[in-house]
Amino acid sequence: MYQGKCLCGEVEVSIKGKISDIIHCHCSLCRKNSGTAYATNGFVNSEDFNVVKGLEKLSQFSFKPGRTRHFCQHCGSPVYSTNSDDKSRIRLRLGILDTAILERPMSHNFVSSKANWDDLDAEIPRYDGLEPNRRG
Repeated sequence: MYQGKCLCGEVEVSIKGKISDIIHCHCSLCRKNSGTAYATNGFVNSEDFNVVKGLEKLSQFSFKPGRTRHFCQHCGSPVYSTNSDDKSRIRLRLGILDTAILERPMSHNFVSSKANWDDLDAEIPRYDGLEPNRRG
């Protein structure tokens, strides 16, 4: 089981299953949302994800129809995203986790949109868009 919390600790989450399709996303939306060179995201089955504490402390923002970002209204930490086209999974911001994970990132995505100061020093595959065979 994985556990995590936002920066202020008002929102706590747990994941009882695996984290899949972990990527470092360099798209401008993820950079702006995270305030970093890239966001590390992974997918979790919705049934395996639980907001243990602070559900009422989560705020939402939808930049695109059907895609909602959930974040702590107190400290602003991004926690997860939902997609109305795929309700079976949530996209988790891995930085929220406090527990070490077994799974590892599989690629850097949208590298053509990366911050000009990011040198991509990781030794994993790189793609200008989504890696081959990835579902949105």
